[in-house]
Amino acid sequence: MKTRTLYPVLLASALLFSGCTTVGFHAPTFGSEKKEPSADQIDAYPNRPIEIIVPTGAGGDTDLGARLLGRYLGEEMDTSFVVTNIAGAGGSMGSREVLEADPDGYKVLFFHNNLLINKLYGLSTFNHNDFKIAGIALMDHGDTFIVHGDAPYQTANELAQAAIEQPGELSFATEVGGYTHLQMMAFEEATGADLKPIDVGGASDKLVALLGNQVDIVPIAYGVTADYIENGDFASVGVLSSEQHALYDNTPTFLEQGIDVEFEKFFFFAFPKDTPDAIVARFSEALKEVVENNEAYQEQAESYYTIPTYMAPEEATRYMDDVSHSYERLIERLETQTN
Repeated sequence: MKTRTLYPVLLASALLFSGCTTVGFHAPTFGSEKKEPSADQIDAYPNRPIEIIVPTGAGGDTDLGARLLGRYLGEEMDTSFVVTNIAGAGGSMGSREVLEADPDGYKVLFFHNNLLINKLYGLSTFNHNDFKIAGIALMDHGDTFIVHGDAPYQTANELAQAAIEQPGELSFATEVGGYTHLQMMAFEEATGADLKPIDVGGASDKLVALLGNQVDIVPIAYGVTADYIENGDFASVGVLSSEQHALYDNTPTFLEQGIDVEFEKFFFFAFPKDTPDAIVARFSEALKEVVENNEAYQEQAESYYTIPTYMAPEEATRYMDDVSHSYERLIERLETQTN
């Protein structure tokens, strides 16, 4: 039986990594003139703390992944990493903070699929191609829909049937226009379900809403809610990956249940577009070493229900291009059916 990491303890322990990561909240500063690094500064990189901008609130899977990687990257690069949370606009606020930062390697974005979706939905004017990608570091194949443990629907098919029989009555916690909203719409398209989206907020807000019976369904990473599932408070109706994983207790996929919906979450690092290649390469090399060869990191990442997966900058960019195109086709199809 695998060792589980309790979610509240997980956040607390991440905050206690002495000298490696801290949490900060501040208003983003846009519009200042960018300062290019000198040749000497490039050669000396890094010689001061590096700030990871997480464009979500504290406590979710993105934040926790950034903190864990910050600890081990700090050891690998012999510097400290500071995590700053700048939530808002589906991640666009924090992402823009990095987009408009000095291209000196000391401010880096850690985010996921939502960066692509924000532009496709018109919530932002930029996507991954407006940054310099340093690499993909993590995959989460455990995207899931969770419901109350005593709900009358405990599988994806039962949930779909309930949403067909009660159109617009079952509420779905999401960030309207974001990654989970797209999952909901794909589920509706594939099954004929009719759900009511409720804009709740981040992962912790969604869990509170479900615990308080304010919503019926929460799309979330399996690892964030695994302990609630184990104790019976919540139930997973299925995972959205292409196949079952032991890491997620071999929970049946939507595909196995005959529902053609598949989403897998990736987490990446990105710098401002004009960041020198030498700086990005140095960061990426350290990331590769941590993800592929640091057994302590790998063990902890898996205890957080994420799968260490390194993709170099060019490969990661191509992968993100492909994912963006698949989302674009899905959104076009959904819009065609709505009109």
